[in-house]
Amino acid sequence: MEHEIEVISSTEQQAPTVAAADALPVDLSGAASHGDLERLQYLVEVKLASVSHADGAGYFPLQWAALHNRFAAAQYLIEHGADVNARDLNEQTALHWAAVSGSIQIAELLLQNGASVESADSHGYRATHVAAQYGQTAFLYHVSTKWGADIDVLDTDGRSPLHWAAYKGFADCVRLLLFMDADQRRQDKDGCTPLHWAAIGGNIEACTVLVQAGTKEDLFVIDKSGHTPEVLASQKGYRRMTVLLSNAKRIFKNRGDEDNYFGRLTRLGLVPVLWVAGVSLILMFINSVITSPTFFTIPASVGIWAWLAVFLATIGLFFLYRCSSKDPGFIHVVDCQTEERNDKQALLTNGLSNMALWSGQWSQLCPTCKIVRPVRSKHCSSCNRCVDQFDHHCPWISNCVGKRNKWDFVVFLTIETVSMLVAEIIAVQRICTGGNAQTSGASQLSFIATHHMGALIFILGNTIFLCGASVLTLKQLKQIAYNITTNEMSNAQRYQYLKSADGNFYNPYDHGCQKNCSDFFLHGYIEDIELPVHGSWNS
Repeated sequence: MEHEIEVISSTEQQAPTVAAADALPVDLSGAASHGDLERLQYLVEVKLASVSHADGAGYFPLQWAALHNRFAAAQYLIEHGADVNARDLNEQTALHWAAVSGSIQIAELLLQNGASVESADSHGYRATHVAAQYGQTAFLYHVSTKWGADIDVLDTDGRSPLHWAAYKGFADCVRLLLFMDADQRRQDKDGCTPLHWAAIGGNIEACTVLVQAGTKEDLFVIDKSGHTPEVLASQKGYRRMTVLLSNAKRIFKNRGDEDNYFGRLTRLGLVPVLWVAGVSLILMFINSVITSPTFFTIPASVGIWAWLAVFLATIGLFFLYRCSSKDPGFIHVVDCQTEERNDKQALLTNGLSNMALWSGQWSQLCPTCKIVRPVRSKHCSSCNRCVDQFDHHCPWISNCVGKRNKWDFVVFLTIETVSMLVAEIIAVQRICTGGNAQTSGASQLSFIATHHMGALIFILGNTIFLCGASVLTLKQLKQIAYNITTNEMSNAQRYQYLKSADGNFYNPYDHGCQKNCSDFFLHGYIEDIELPVHGSWNS
């Protein structure tokens, strides 16, 4: 696209990279870049070099110190007269360069000494634009909350920091900006919203965050070329993103239809189907297998097992009701926080005191619910709520599986799997012993099909549900044994709390199989452990 080429060409004129400093001679800029305070003192105090003069490339020593986070050098330069608002050939200041590397300490020093937080370069980039372009989330948070930097300011092309973060694919920056109520419907000179640029950039995580925090109308905004974000993603060949945007339209449509009868019926999902199937299989098993007159009278020992299967299946339906109707662990916003929601500064001050943000856990910011959610939780697109210890959204129970209903869900799966397995064995045994002993081969099959059609239909339907339930049950039991959720297994690479110091997978919640299972089944939920403990799990 034409406007994409323009953006890429403009980024080439941003601050130099860190590697560029290695080629510098050992002059004032080189000493500042390497943090060589002794050399700086010699050049300034003995050689009388001016700290306000640019080097041969037009850059100032203070900019190099800011780029490489050389605090002592920057402080020395400022004390000896360096201009904190001095501009290079691209009209960039030292604060722009500090934003490139996310040097919060340098930014604080510059701002305390009079640096302008809204200083713009030749492309209209403020420090917030540069921070978004380089994914410096902590820097962006600091200058916007403490120094009041405008998060919705536009560059010369009409693009805000959110446009840049979305295009570059920095999902954490996108979360933060949306959390601070950045305008995600703003269109640049080409008519593109941040969602358009996320589609062009091909970052599915940033796109997901924007979709979750947005509205249905955001999906249908067209740029000046007449393209929606979905069309742009399709043109770029991003198949997963195209599917995501297409599914988002359906989800938003279902939410919008909840006020009418059809919408409420759709909201029920597949759980009515599961209820009908469960009850039908129970009745069919009783009528066609246990009490069917076409079979011989069922032996007492087999009958006990048969009625046990019916009993377990009925109990399983009770747990189906519990896990489908129960609160899965929705995270409710505290009343006082809800009252303060219109006060952005109060909301942000509350966020600053959260340990998760101090440690850089930006994924715990929910721009939709406007909360800093607990670790292991996730925002469910279908329910449009944050769920504690989110496992997955199950369409068969029309509910999320989370901290408060996972026990019921696993018990439901386990009981139904056992009951269906027992019923399957009994049905097959009844058919095998209920044929015509005087016939064989095709005649035997014909006799069974004629006289035991109900039992055959039961076996077919029961087998289908048994296969699905057994796979889900084994998967859930394995995850319980390792104290990990379906969501964490699928997105382990995204969560910092599931990584060790060397970047490999590490599960801090794994106590060992025995304790993990006892904690889950005896207490009815998995304990949310704060401190890492021994143990890990490798997929």
